[in-house]
Amino acid sequence: MILYRNFVSGHFLDPADTPRIAVRSPASGLTVAEIPLASSTDIAAAIATARDAQRRWAALPAIERGNALRRLADGIEAQADRIGAALAAESGKSRTDARGEAIYGAELMRYHAEWARRIEGEIIPSDDPDETLMLRREPIGLVACLIPFNYPIYTLIRKIAPALIAGNGVVVRPSNATPASALVLAECVAEAELPAGLVSILAMDHDAAARLCTDPAIGMITLTGSVTAGRAVLDYAKANIAKPSLELGGKTPVIVAPDADLDAVAAGLLAAKTTHCGQLCTAPARLYAHRSIHDALLARLRDAFRARPFGDRAVDPARMGPLQTEAARSALHAMVERAVAEGAVLEAGGTLPEGPGWFYPPTLLSGCRQDMEIVREEVFGPVLPVLVYDDAEESLALANDHQYGLSSVLFTNDHRTIMRFAGAIEAGELYVNRFPADPYQGFHAGWKRSGLGGDDGKHGMLEFTQTRLVILKH
Repeated sequence: MILYRNFVSGHFLDPADTPRIAVRSPASGLTVAEIPLASSTDIAAAIATARDAQRRWAALPAIERGNALRRLADGIEAQADRIGAALAAESGKSRTDARGEAIYGAELMRYHAEWARRIEGEIIPSDDPDETLMLRREPIGLVACLIPFNYPIYTLIRKIAPALIAGNGVVVRPSNATPASALVLAECVAEAELPAGLVSILAMDHDAAARLCTDPAIGMITLTGSVTAGRAVLDYAKANIAKPSLELGGKTPVIVAPDADLDAVAAGLLAAKTTHCGQLCTAPARLYAHRSIHDALLARLRDAFRARPFGDRAVDPARMGPLQTEAARSALHAMVERAVAEGAVLEAGGTLPEGPGWFYPPTLLSGCRQDMEIVREEVFGPVLPVLVYDDAEESLALANDHQYGLSSVLFTNDHRTIMRFAGAIEAGELYVNRFPADPYQGFHAGWKRSGLGGDDGKHGMLEFTQTRLVILKH
């Protein structure tokens, strides 16, 4: 068991005689780390020093901010083994996948460093010939970053990199389920020669997180999390009219047309659905198969789901790992049982394994209907309901008949169907003949209850700016 320390004002705090978070391995249920909960004094110090550091940071030429981000990226890459070891222990990922998350995060940071010379304003024509309108892009100030458990290193970098290149300071609250890896990454921040206090990373309980987010110095709150957490952030934002940026739940529909390659679809579905035990907002969550190919695709999926091994990835990285918490597994299994009671057919999985850890087998349900809970509500785990459709318009209507609109997937080679979906799907992303992977030069933004604002690319970076219009009389 390792004792980690919070990172505030450019240094690590001595462990205080305060309550601590016990971080448990989802593969064994054993405690692998402890982290002291930040006090009100710690949070106040983080905000005060970040405010001072941000002013100095924003005054630097943007290229110097970009160079600092490159140094930080180099440090993260150099420490990828240590970050990955902490992440694997607290998340149940394999060491290889956890290390890869850190490496990919470093690549993302280098991408955002390239925006240093590309944050542009505008010259707008005035109605007066002796006047010029100049629209400037400016930093917001301080950003509170609330990080989820499923990809805690990548998502942390996904938020702090654009915030920093735009000239902001950040205070980060990692998930209490996976805070250790973030505090190892904080060592890279300490060595990157950023202004002391520009980035603070602290473990907090919900009350402390509320104090952070409602502090008058916080100009923006960015969250990746559940709809429930998003509503809480909107309440926090009201206190000082802070800007919210929310990436929330998803229920990705996968529409498979008659001309799809069923072997490729089945293999891809299994991989996408069982990556990190299905704990991804964009993971396939409801499958719509055309009636003519439904039985053939279901047979392939049934065999694949039943054959997919699961277990401790520290022992065998080829296995699917665990869910993050015991409560999540219990809730997921209860949903599966309710689906079967409503008439769904259990084709694979659906049982609670014995032994340590919070494992759950890949689970496939056929005979599902659009009105079932398993189709209507987010399922953050390796469970896939299958439904039938008869024509493209029906599949589009079923895909859009939902509260979420994050990602969507279409398998067909018919260009008319592709363009129909491209113009009518009610989701922030449409993946054609592939599964979601969030290209970081794109824009990852949800419709409906899946969020406000977004991450990645130019538009994600600009979320961390505000505008000032200068009206210049000649």
